[in-house]
Amino acid sequence: MNTMRYAVIMAGGSGTRLWPMSRSAQPKQLIPFLNGKSLLAVAFERLEGLVDPERRYVCAGQQHRAAILSALPELVPERFLGEPVGRDTLNAVGLTAAVLAAQDPEAVFAVFTADHLIEPIEQFQQIVAEGFAVVEREPNTLVTFGITPTYPATGFGYLQLAESQSGAARAVEQFREKPPRAVAEQYLQAGADRYLWNSGMFVWRAATLLDCIRRYEPAVWEGLTEIAAAWNAPDRDTTLARVFPALKKISVDFAVMEPASRDPAVRVAAIPMPLRWLDIGSWPAFAETCPKDAADNALAAPRTLLLETADCLVASDQSDHLVALVGCRNLVVVHTAQVTLICPAEMAEKIKDVQQLAHEQFAGEYT
Repeated sequence: MNTMRYAVIMAGGSGTRLWPMSRSAQPKQLIPFLNGKSLLAVAFERLEGLVDPERRYVCAGQQHRAAILSALPELVPERFLGEPVGRDTLNAVGLTAAVLAAQDPEAVFAVFTADHLIEPIEQFQQIVAEGFAVVEREPNTLVTFGITPTYPATGFGYLQLAESQSGAARAVEQFREKPPRAVAEQYLQAGADRYLWNSGMFVWRAATLLDCIRRYEPAVWEGLTEIAAAWNAPDRDTTLARVFPALKKISVDFAVMEPASRDPAVRVAAIPMPLRWLDIGSWPAFAETCPKDAADNALAAPRTLLLETADCLVASDQSDHLVALVGCRNLVVVHTAQVTLICPAEMAEKIKDVQQLAHEQFAGEYT
């Protein structure tokens, strides 16, 4: 039996660590960060030749529907899955699975996010195609993709692989949460044969994923089934608005992948992705995508003047605004029409806290 291949790009999330450029009206996925292109547009283009445009979905907040359809002319409007509220990744992928399975019971789909930079694209597509092939051969397999660690990262989860295996798809023994530095160094020393970064990308059969949700999170499964039953009916929007916000807010890793890795009825397998992968979830990560001057300053501003300054990120979305730095080291400087942010690079994780304070003190004016 021939199975059809689909893909969904999860484009939700508030991007608070990329504030003040990432705002509620223009989340990070839609900002033209990369040579005038948004992260979402790059993610959509990365699937060219892998999954046909008419079988590519985008799952994001309903309030961003018009902006996303405008940014992605190739996206079929019916392939936009609008969430009335964000309920974490289980419900984003679960909604996709429920809608797909209702129209194509044999559907196999890949899950990507809109905040990754991945190179080279050809190698990425080959590895994802192998993931599709694994699931088509073994429908009870949930495939995840693991990135080869290049440093002891404390901001990523890890996949612990089972020992003594051959083949492209390796059994996942355990999902490891974001580790402290000492543990991350141990993972790095153990090598990519044992530990990979958890990329948050997957391939699975829609029906298999739904069956896992039914067994592990039955209340979520009931809600998703009710939404899918109304998807092509006049009451779709009212059903979605009533049911979706009440679904348990939980990640697919916690809700499905971890229990599935211990479930003999399901196989969880990881395919290594030994390529360049950047999770652009913070300003220091974004700096890795920017051109740099001789003093290692990352420049993403139309006009800059830097004197005796090194290892800084300067970003601005104002074409006629000059950003000048004198005698600075290791700073993140971001200028927008309403907000200017200055922060030591090593404290970039605190930016989300500043965004929350701004929201509270200024009644949401700057969020």
